[in-house]
Amino acid sequence: MTLDSNKGPTEWFEARVGVGPWEGERPTDSKYDPELLENGDKRNVVDAYRYWTREAIVADIDQRRHPLHIAIENFEHDANIGTVVRTANAFAVDTVHIVGKKRWNRRGAMVTDRYQHLMHHETVADLLEWAVAQGLKIVAIDNTPGSVPLETADLPRECLLLFGQEGPGVTQAARDGALMTCSIAQFGSTRSINAGVAAGIAMHAWIRQHADLSHAW
Repeated sequence: MTLDSNKGPTEWFEARVGVGPWEGERPTDSKYDPELLENGDKRNVVDAYRYWTREAIVADIDQRRHPLHIAIENFEHDANIGTVVRTANAFAVDTVHIVGKKRWNRRGAMVTDRYQHLMHHETVADLLEWAVAQGLKIVAIDNTPGSVPLETADLPRECLLLFGQEGPGVTQAARDGALMTCSIAQFGSTRSINAGVAAGIAMHAWIRQHADLSHAW
């Protein structure tokens, strides 16, 4: 089966149903999953990865992941982590780091956690120590006094964007260990925006500055 070249590479019109069994002579390349070829592929993946095994998809993304890491504090069981993981997968983020509680609601990730590298750290201090050892510059994202506007900030290429959880925001320990804290410009009445939304905005700000858009789907 060949995919319709007139359709875009994403699954805007096929996400609900995916594609059916492979039609015609089946490929023998090991990247293809025999079960998916036989029964069809209903997963939430771009068309370029239809019928591929999970391992093959991860290996392909690994060849072009960005030197961008995302960390989110999870001391009160934040419900936004799934959204952050899904967005990180969309932008080919290297690793999503979860600080605090190891358990989180995976429903919002829409199964993208199968293709995204995740790492757990017990404390902020553990995260900061790991990031320094990896040569990553830490940038906290929070609307606090003295923060730098994200819209005008020069984000480091080898970067770890650090987010707090809904309500309390980034902890003081995290801000103290960051190169800088960036705020997102707001113009309405709310004091803050959803943490998952803030993470998406900040990731895209990094993409605009550092990603090679010729590699985008």
